[in-house]
Amino acid sequence: MASRPERLLRGSDSPLNASFLELFFDLAFVLALSQLGEHLLHDLTTVGALRTALLLTGVWWIWVTTTWFADWYDPASPAVRWLLIGAALGSLLAGVAIPHALNGRGLLFAGAYVAVHIARGTVTAFSLRGHPRQRRALRILCWFSVSAVPWLVGGLLPEWRVPLWLLALAIDLTGPRFGWPTPRLGRTGRRELHLAGEHFAERYQQIMIIALGELVLVSGLTYADTDLALPQTAAFLLVFATAVLIGLLYVTPAGQRLGPAIEHADPTRLGVITGYLHLVMIGGLVVTAVGAELSIAHPTRTGDTAAVVVVLGGPMLFLAGRILFSLAIHRRFSWSRVVALLVLAGAATVLRLPLLAVSAVATGVVLVVVVLDHAGLLSYRRPSNA
Repeated sequence: MASRPERLLRGSDSPLNASFLELFFDLAFVLALSQLGEHLLHDLTTVGALRTALLLTGVWWIWVTTTWFADWYDPASPAVRWLLIGAALGSLLAGVAIPHALNGRGLLFAGAYVAVHIARGTVTAFSLRGHPRQRRALRILCWFSVSAVPWLVGGLLPEWRVPLWLLALAIDLTGPRFGWPTPRLGRTGRRELHLAGEHFAERYQQIMIIALGELVLVSGLTYADTDLALPQTAAFLLVFATAVLIGLLYVTPAGQRLGPAIEHADPTRLGVITGYLHLVMIGGLVVTAVGAELSIAHPTRTGDTAAVVVVLGGPMLFLAGRILFSLAIHRRFSWSRVVALLVLAGAATVLRLPLLAVSAVATGVVLVVVVLDHAGLLSYRRPSNA
């Protein structure tokens, strides 16, 4: 009979598909992504974009670390179930705080973020006492305890909030890349960081569906508030086409090979890097949703530079993440995507067309990339020793 610590860990015979509570946890990000889009929409400036990126990174790191947690520990364990429920609540509270997180609700955002990580680390470290895996839990808990200081102090001091939260995120994001090195505990090795590739690939696809769902939801709600005239209808159809094309672009081909790649790669490299790159792609979808709202609500508007940059910037950001994703997964470099990225960047600087036409350009560029991807054209594979 397995010991109590062993019962907490995911066994080799545990199902790799996502559990119900993992999917329930994902639902918290429907609110967070919606709030992030609104946050950016109400501050379409460079500073506003950077502030939105800061909040997105914090919310995203809750998702990534909770997904690692659900990959290492048995989802049927009562402790794991309660921690997943707590993570969902913490994510919802962080989402509630997002519109005013850099003003009056900073402590709510920081407190929710810190509570998720500290509670998870404390419970797992206590439950694994006497087991070799306890050292991994203690290392992670130590790192999140250190970052909790700038998170909470930043929540209390608005004038220092942004630099302190940037410091906290730097600590949290670099920790796993180096194995959370901790005095007297060492660092977490490759074996301790092993991730189940099939489970992780499924989880990434599920969160991408959530982000695409937010894009579809925003476009539908915005279109419903119009008079359904021809320009608004055309803009809505273009956004829907873009959502479909981005989904196809994600799964072909690197998205389909993510599971085996993670399973056989060094998790301190690929397991962590894929978290960073999905952040870029999710950010692209958040920006695309904002661009969708603008293009559907105001399809004939011209001369709005900020709106043009947002409409084109969303697909650009997603493509940038997707290019790096292919390089990380199977060392494939797609010239079609690079050219598309340059075309979109150029269009953002020279287009003075109605937003409907700008949206058509964005959709057309993504369509060409998807067609070329499916035709297997314009790809270059780096040598295996590169």
